Amino acid sequence: MVLILGKPGGGKGTISTKILQDFPAFRHLSTGDLLRQHVRNQTELGQQAKDYMDRGALVPDHLMIHLVLHDATTPQPPGSPYATHDDLTTTTTSMMTLIAPCVLLDGFPRNVAQAQALEECLAVDHVVNLNVPTETIVERIADRWIHPASGRVYSYSYQPPRKPGVDDVTGEPLVQRPDDQPETVRQRLAAYDEVTAPLVDYYQEKGILQTFTGTQSDVLYPQVKQWLIQQGF
Repeated sequence: MVLILGKPGGGKGTISTKILQDFPAFRHLSTGDLLRQHVRNQTELGQQAKDYMDRGALVPDHLMIHLVLHDATTPQPPGSPYATHDDLTTTTTSMMTLIAPCVLLDGFPRNVAQAQALEECLAVDHVVNLNVPTETIVERIADRWIHPASGRVYSYSYQPPRKPGVDDVTGEPLVQRPDDQPETVRQRLAAYDEVTAPLVDYYQEKGILQTFTGTQSDVLYPQVKQWLIQQGF
């Protein structure tokens, strides 16, 4: 299993998409998407998660791990000593079922405690750490403006509106989301660094982490691709 780490807005989604295109054996498990899917489909795990979300509480680590295992594992033949999907809500370390050959995990774990809990059930074999400078991300996100009614997104650096400040189709004003304002972005990235820096150190000490530093996904990805090939993917 490969874990991909990266700051919000740092191109992790772009890199993940490229990995899936060039390495078809990979299955992408984004825990945020996974959580929403289970809640939407009203699965047993989704209903448990929704109980916490409706109370405004964080979904606990053990439930997030169950969600990951539910989708990362494949059923065993009858009589297997390992857990099946039906057992995932009641077992922990016995859940070492067959793992999909190449799982690209995104969004979990977010800290060392979660990483240690995850390792009780399945192993992270490789970690891709995308190290994009904070100010690069701030500039990239702060450059983004939207047309609220349609959701159209513009970027003044690579997809600007024909007339500054207004939507191409309606002529209505563009706005910047509060979450996209520079100081808000800096605060969000600082919080990420505070939580994730120990996780990077944790996987670095295990010798399974490779960091890729740069400002552009098109430059970083060839390095990531070559490294994955060297790991035998």
